[in-house]
Amino acid sequence: MKTSLFKAPFLRRLAGLLTAAILLPGVAHAALKVFACEPEWGALAKEIGGAQASVYTATTAMQDPHHIEARPSLIARARSANLLVCTGAELEIGWLPVVIAESGNAAIQTGQAGQFMAAQHVPLLDRPAVLDRSAGDVHAGGNPHIQTDPRNIARVGEALARRMAELDPAQAALYQARWKDFSARWQAAIARWEQQAAPLRGLPVVVQHAGFPYLENWLGLKQVAVLEPKPGVDPSVGHLARVAAQLQATPARAVLRAAYQSPRPADWLAARAGIPALALPFTVGGNARAGDLFGLFDDTIDQLLKAAP
Repeated sequence: MKTSLFKAPFLRRLAGLLTAAILLPGVAHAALKVFACEPEWGALAKEIGGAQASVYTATTAMQDPHHIEARPSLIARARSANLLVCTGAELEIGWLPVVIAESGNAAIQTGQAGQFMAAQHVPLLDRPAVLDRSAGDVHAGGNPHIQTDPRNIARVGEALARRMAELDPAQAALYQARWKDFSARWQAAIARWEQQAAPLRGLPVVVQHAGFPYLENWLGLKQVAVLEPKPGVDPSVGHLARVAAQLQATPARAVLRAAYQSPRPADWLAARAGIPALALPFTVGGNARAGDLFGLFDDTIDQLLKAAP
């Protein structure tokens, strides 16, 4: 009898607490589940969402985002996502459509609010005049590597904050407040980076892959050669030798590659041209210093300054 008298009030109190948790905003509010294709967008979603966003990042800085396997683990993560944040512009064309289709998640399908493509919110560079797949890994809409210009991070962040608020209106004020704080710090950082990078304007560079047009445009770097004979095609020794000969007429100050790329082509050319080969982080996690978005550009600017006259 004592046990039953104890259970009844306890169960009533428990039921009342659960009901209150459901009805009161923010008490039992589930975190917004974000599936980010690349580390830069995962980091940006965390800046905006804080503890209210549960962010899963599908790739690392040491992976080529063009060539990822649509693993069952990625599909399972996409299946439970409220928001998918990817670059778009065909960067993930080889694997993302499979992940989205196989997930069966109606919220993240094309045209739904749960699908967010960062490249739709920035002006794209290097749109091909003629689309010819025999020319290599070209992208019809333009170069997708938008994250190497911090001004693009700001453009995407503003749109992403609005989308997160739309999907999770109960936390809209939180997202907007966090975005306002991040944006203020980010604009101050951009001003600092641009001041530091003033000696880089006009700096001639060679790139291993055509992955830096936004960085070049932002800082005024001058690309004089590309190591890949076609986008996504590894250079032969013969092609590298031709680039080395070209540099005798048009010298460069550095060879740039992304952290995930093999160092061999850049190192080969750098040794023969007598210039540094720089492994830029390219995205968050590209090296120990690039642990967040701010560190990404702190490290990128400092590395480039090593090649300045």
